[in-house]
Amino acid sequence: MGNSENKVPQNLMEKKEDRDRIIVRTSVIGILANVFLAAFKAAAGIMSNSIAILLDAVNNLSDALSSVITIVGTKLASKAPDKKHPLGYGRIEYLSAMIVSAIVLYAGITSAVESVRKIIHPVKAEYTMVSLIIIVVAVLVKLILGSYVKKKGRDAKSGALTASGADAQFDAVLSLSVLLSALLYIATGVSLEAWVGAVISAVIIKAGVEMMIDTLNDILGKRADPETTVRIKRLLSEEPEVRGAYDLFLNNYGPDKNYGSVHLELPDTMTVEEVDVLTRRVQEKIYAETGVILTGVGVYSYNTGDNEAAGIRNRVMETVLSHDWALQLHGFFVDMENKEMRFDVVMSFEIDRQEGVEALTEEIRKLYPDFRVSIVSDVDISD
Repeated sequence: MGNSENKVPQNLMEKKEDRDRIIVRTSVIGILANVFLAAFKAAAGIMSNSIAILLDAVNNLSDALSSVITIVGTKLASKAPDKKHPLGYGRIEYLSAMIVSAIVLYAGITSAVESVRKIIHPVKAEYTMVSLIIIVVAVLVKLILGSYVKKKGRDAKSGALTASGADAQFDAVLSLSVLLSALLYIATGVSLEAWVGAVISAVIIKAGVEMMIDTLNDILGKRADPETTVRIKRLLSEEPEVRGAYDLFLNNYGPDKNYGSVHLELPDTMTVEEVDVLTRRVQEKIYAETGVILTGVGVYSYNTGDNEAAGIRNRVMETVLSHDWALQLHGFFVDMENKEMRFDVVMSFEIDRQEGVEALTEEIRKLYPDFRVSIVSDVDISD
């Protein structure tokens, strides 16, 4: 697979460049908008002596800083592979997302502390028409910015941008709550702005925690996108020699940077040369169609000329799949001459794999006491 990337047209590289361009351009727009809003909100907060407006301004500054880190992370993640990091720098995007979530958490915690202080020692707010107009403008700008960033995030398949867009839309709701508390104070003299500040702080902290969890899941490794795995298996199974594709495992090294391995079930009549030709063909096909690099293609053989073997396979499959925790059987092969059978079973996380293997082995040996049974347990890692 060493030269597969060079054989594929430039479309995937162009898509990656377009993705990076969208992320950077959208982030720059976000920075300018948030700095603009932070400055005006800070001015309005100082004029009206409003902790809620000032905290809203701090939230905009943290959003701007997050966008800066997103740009830096995207640029660093685009660095070409080298000797020290032969698989590239794509995972830097996850580290930059972790930094962003830490900044959001810090902003939320410091805002919460300040809000509690104002609740204990309230300060009279003095709203002016200018400060109210600034808040109204902030609500409108955040709504427009949020919709724009979410759309660009979906176009670029960037979770960071999509989350930023959703965060901007929610910021608009928070700014609206500040506006409503100001109008309530003007109309009734009841001040809720310190409490509104506390609510804003809680929302910021919640967003930071959720971002942190999402990023940790990316770093730890999570189940591959079902749409991608189903598509890869379908493309592989389109090959006339392939009866099934199993054990698909994807390793992620950053957004849209996936390396994988898979097992193909092939007839026992194929030669090594034929398998080699097929392997190279499907590797290039999968890369061209999905951008996933199949670094390893293993083989399961199946019996082609023995009706008795087919009957044994059907009976064994019926026995295995009678268990709810046995999700799939594949790679079945039986050696009638040496009285051996081997196969893999995909097991759910509801059962200990060793326990499952022992239970199935005992059942199959009761059915075929003269055979040596070899069962390999597979983890349910892809759909």
